[in-house]
Amino acid sequence: MSKLELYVIAGPTASGKTGAAIALAKEIGGEVVSCDSMQIYQGMDILSAKPTLQEQDGVVHHLLSVLPPSEKCSAARFRDMAIPIIEDIARRGKQPILCGGTGLYIDAVTKPMGFALEGDDNLRATLMQENPLVLHERLAAIDPPTAARLHPNDVRRVVRALEVHALTGKTMTQIAEEDAKKEAPYAVKMFALDWQRDVLYNRIDRRVDIMLECGLIEEVSALMKDDAEHPTALQALGYKEILSALRGEISMEQAIDQVKQGSRNYAKRQLTWFRRDARIQWLEAEKRTAQQLVSAMLAYH
Repeated sequence: MSKLELYVIAGPTASGKTGAAIALAKEIGGEVVSCDSMQIYQGMDILSAKPTLQEQDGVVHHLLSVLPPSEKCSAARFRDMAIPIIEDIARRGKQPILCGGTGLYIDAVTKPMGFALEGDDNLRATLMQENPLVLHERLAAIDPPTAARLHPNDVRRVVRALEVHALTGKTMTQIAEEDAKKEAPYAVKMFALDWQRDVLYNRIDRRVDIMLECGLIEEVSALMKDDAEHPTALQALGYKEILSALRGEISMEQAIDQVKQGSRNYAKRQLTWFRRDARIQWLEAEKRTAQQLVSAMLAYH
């Protein structure tokens, strides 16, 4: 039985993924499944650069604004929401297109990943209280390869590795070896849009300016009223910085500079993640329209 074909448009923030996905959907009769860890939340439209109805241009989009900001979304939860949607799109004779910049979520959908279990909040919280060096030594004792690639200060990932071992009895290395032997669930056609770094950074700065024009400060102000209820918003680029300015801790000008710098740093991390993925076909995006990018995608076999 042939595998379901899945188009994936990945890449850094402000690279033009959404426009390319919409153009592709219109060309091949597709529907877009958003793969963005912030666009999935309600009330964070500007913060997450969510495409407006006008920008969606009649193309059906899934997994936008489906969770309240009070809820957590792990890679496992995202996978469990996305896969039935992808399969339903295909069942209806449409082409599913996964589009977004959250690399872990893309991997959770497109790779056989045993690691993506929900986890244990209490165990994680207990581990996070311990000395980072002690945690790293404990990991080195049970999973030397994972400990070797993680710095002791990378507490979140060290804790995650210990948590996975405690819950499954398997190390991250064992799970990765098992996953490598499994077959991928989809026939993936994966693309990312490539920009010169300085051009991408200019696009990011311009996007922040547009977000401000569209009411970013007002959106943060509205979320701020319930920020005890909205822990997820604290993770969104721009929230903490604008919040600090609204509280008078820094000037709004400083906050905006920090949002732009933080967004550029985030793009750099995304590029590092995606450059490691050999499945991705990188498409030169500069001086190309969305339609020209679609033609390039469809030319790949």
